[in-house]
Amino acid sequence: MSKAGRTGTSRGRLGHALSGIAVAVGCVLFLGAFFLGAFLYQPYTVPTDSMDPTVKAGDRVLAERIDGGDVRRGDVVVFQDSVWGDVPMVKRVVGTGGDKVKCCNKQGELSVNGKTLDEPYLKGTGPDSQPPFKGTTVPEGKLFLLGDHRMESVDSRVHLQDGDHGAVPRSAVDARVDAVAWPMSGLGMLTRPAGFSALPGGTSDPGPLQPLVLAVVAGAALILGGAAYGPIARRAGRGTRG
Repeated sequence: MSKAGRTGTSRGRLGHALSGIAVAVGCVLFLGAFFLGAFLYQPYTVPTDSMDPTVKAGDRVLAERIDGGDVRRGDVVVFQDSVWGDVPMVKRVVGTGGDKVKCCNKQGELSVNGKTLDEPYLKGTGPDSQPPFKGTTVPEGKLFLLGDHRMESVDSRVHLQDGDHGAVPRSAVDARVDAVAWPMSGLGMLTRPAGFSALPGGTSDPGPLQPLVLAVVAGAALILGGAAYGPIARRAGRGTRG
């Protein structure tokens, strides 16, 4: 065999070896991220428009399974409480144990511990966008929950007379919503609201969904690229011999 032939054979073997490694690494990334995501996250269909425009009725969301102790103000959570009903619900946490929650000032703004909050995620703004309710202090270990569509949401304001000042226990929380997965028009990550960041405890850190998605995409690209090397190399070889 000529020197050129031996060089071509060596390059071919190296190419096949690298393509095999690419497929193997791609499988690890793809499957690892997929199964880890399935373990950490649960899909959930939003039942009502109480959280519009953040999430709408019928939206399919991905919610990270978390312990109730990890919940922070501003989180959009999936919870279930017998006083509220027999099905999981989605609301935003605006107050935690010890917080004094009050609504509204003349502009219809919510305040927590005397701090007026900027809530750009609300559906509609202004004096008539949030029905007023008597201020309350959230009991320790509890969460005060409101919908983003304040004129339509049945939330802690409605349950103020049910005991615990309308709040639900942290243990009622099953997950924190990280992203909208469907429909495509609403696809994207939910951001942590800046209005709560200045309060003690701040806001929660983003979940691992974004790096998991990137790992799945990278794994798929490596698998496809590695698998495509063989046919491309053979076609190139035939072209060279021709």
